[in-house]
Amino acid sequence: MSDSQATVPPAAGHGRWQATRWLHLVYLVILVFQPAFDPGAAAADWLVTVAIVAAFLPLYVLGELRPDLARWWSTVPTVLLGLVAMPFNSGASVLFVYAAASAGATEPRRYALRWFAGLTALLGVLALVSPVPMPWRLWGIGPPLVFIWVVGLLCIEDADREHAAEGLRLDNARIEHLATVSERERIARDLHDLLGHSLTSVVVRSQLAQRLAATDAGRAAAEAAQIERIARAALAEVRATVTGWRLASLDDEVESAREALTAVGVELVVRGDPDLVTVPSTESALAMALREAVTNVARHAGARTCQVTLGVRDGEVRLVVADDGVGGDAPEGNGLSGMRERIAALGGCVQRTGKPGTTVTVAVPLQIAT
Repeated sequence: MSDSQATVPPAAGHGRWQATRWLHLVYLVILVFQPAFDPGAAAADWLVTVAIVAAFLPLYVLGELRPDLARWWSTVPTVLLGLVAMPFNSGASVLFVYAAASAGATEPRRYALRWFAGLTALLGVLALVSPVPMPWRLWGIGPPLVFIWVVGLLCIEDADREHAAEGLRLDNARIEHLATVSERERIARDLHDLLGHSLTSVVVRSQLAQRLAATDAGRAAAEAAQIERIARAALAEVRATVTGWRLASLDDEVESAREALTAVGVELVVRGDPDLVTVPSTESALAMALREAVTNVARHAGARTCQVTLGVRDGEVRLVVADDGVGGDAPEGNGLSGMRERIAALGGCVQRTGKPGTTVTVAVPLQIAT
């Protein structure tokens, strides 16, 4: 634990009351040694012992329940109680051990060590000036001089482990939160690309089927069948996307793009390196980028031709989708933003240029893509 670490908050594990904490009170038995074995002890000595225990118990419980308040509400009052009680019962030196334990559990390491040194010095002075007769003085003060350090250092180590465990719990919670957010963003991107493309095809073919219904019932029925096929395929893709099982294929997306563009009267020209093989994650990202780019061509470009090129250039795998449509500098929508996020996750980038037409270039580093 670093020296700058703050006092343990109430929510930390040390602050959660446990029944086993009561077992630590067994060391108060040291207080009874002097009145029990001193032949000169009187009833007043027993009353003093009971009073010391009664005064200490609330301080102990408070320090356990509220470690954030332990310094002023438990540790310091326990030391003061020990100072007051020592002239009457040398066993009250055990209170300094409890104070050391409290400091070790709740204070930063360097401050806890200062507490131990101060308590040791204080006990040494009390050993010199205590009116308690020998050998009770040595019996009461000698062992606590050692146990201040033994118990205190053990409590520091316990606190270090608890802080480390709490840090791991927080880190795991952050990782879980980030994973959840990332998964939501992935699903949102994929659903946008999938439904945008599929619904565009459904709308275009529905309009075509309506126009053909009165003049060519056979073709209208064929278009209706295509609409059903597209809808069923989209439903399957949505299910796969939500469960995280979907990996898009470039070959499938090229064929899907050809169908979608043909339906709106756009000729698709495909050029590519037949020997280029990419890893599944890269192929899926490129396929989804192709789908989004083609969907935009079909919906907005007003183009006659669309050219798709896939190859390697300047150490990058590049997918270029270019059309001869109206072009322009329209603001980016969710689809292009999702495309950028998906490609950026692979260390790549997306560029869009216009006038004349629109060209979308997707680049992924070769060492990642293959």
